[in-house]
Amino acid sequence: MSRIPLSVLDLATVREGHDSADALRGTTEIAQAADELGYSRFWVAEHHNMPAVASTSPPVLVAHVAANTRRIRVGSGGVMLPNHMPFVVAEQFALLEALHPGRIDLGIGRAPGTDQATAAALRGVSPRLAVEQFPDHLGMVLALLGDGRVAPERIEHLRATPVPQSFPEVWMLGSSTYGAQVAAALGLPFCYAYHFAMSGDVDSAVHLYRSGFQPSPRFPEPHLMISASVLAAETTEEARYLAGPSRIMALSLRTGRLGPIISPEAAASIELSELDRSVLNQLPGTQYAGTADEVITGLDALVERTGADELILAGAVYDSATRRDSLARIAKAWGL
Repeated sequence: MSRIPLSVLDLATVREGHDSADALRGTTEIAQAADELGYSRFWVAEHHNMPAVASTSPPVLVAHVAANTRRIRVGSGGVMLPNHMPFVVAEQFALLEALHPGRIDLGIGRAPGTDQATAAALRGVSPRLAVEQFPDHLGMVLALLGDGRVAPERIEHLRATPVPQSFPEVWMLGSSTYGAQVAAALGLPFCYAYHFAMSGDVDSAVHLYRSGFQPSPRFPEPHLMISASVLAAETTEEARYLAGPSRIMALSLRTGRLGPIISPEAAASIELSELDRSVLNQLPGTQYAGTADEVITGLDALVERTGADELILAGAVYDSATRRDSLARIAKAWGL
C-alpha cells in the first residue's frame, strides 16, 4: 500500500528534574532518529515563558538540528510572525537555506505562542497591533524570500541574503479557518494543527483551503499537512501509560499551572479533582496511543477524513528514548 509522507514536530520538552540542555539533547537525538528512519521533515515549535518547552527560538534550533542530520528537511512549526520583524525572519531563514540548501522550511503562524504579557514583552508593541499587521508582514517575508508576486517594490533596496541560489519552503500554519484561507489565497502549502485543535474546524479549514487555492509558481496544486499527537508502544496499556504525562501537560496548560513534564509514574499517581477530570476529558492529550497497528489505523482514518498529502507527528513524552521508540514503531508499520 502506497502511503503519504510522515514528518515529525518537536517541542524540546523539559522533564521534571532536568534542564533545558537535556531537553535540547533529546530533540537532537529525536531528529537524528527521524532522519535515519525516513521521515520527511523535522519541525520545531516556538513557545515562550513555558517551563515545559525549551524550543523558544526556532532559527537557532533549526540551525543546530540541520547541522546534526543528513537528509531530512528541517524547519519551524512555526515561527510566530507577530513576535518578529519580517526582515529579520527572512534574513534568518535565507541564511539557514544558504547553509543547508534544499532542506529548510519556514512554517509561519499568527498566534503568539505564549500569554499576552509575554507577547507584549516580545513585540514591544500592542499584541493586537502586531496581529493586525500580520498580512502585511507575511507579504514582506514572501517577497524577501523570492516570491515576485508580492509587492516587489516594497523590497526594492532590501535583500535577505546577497546572492541566493535557493529559498526556503514557506508554509502557512493554523488551527482555524483563517490560516487555511490565507494559504489558499497565496498559493502556499498549509499545515493544520489538529494535534491541539481537534474540532470540526479541520473539515471547514480543509474545504476552504482546497476550494479557494490559487496556484502559485512554487505550488501549482494545494499541499495539505495535518498534525496529530501519537505514541506507539509494545502494548496498548503501555502506550496509554506512557501518554499520561502528555495529558497532565495539556491540563496544566489549560489551567495555568505550568511546570515541566512529569514522569509516567507521577502522572499515574495524581488524584484529580472532579473539575480537573472534567477539563481533562475535553482535552486531546495524545490522540492516538496504542500499538503501532492501532496508531496506524487512527492515522489512516485521519488521512481518509482530510485527504491530507502529508502528516506531521507530535507527541509530548517524558524522555526522548520513548519518542524515538514510538517513531521507529510507526515508521516500520507505515512502511517508510
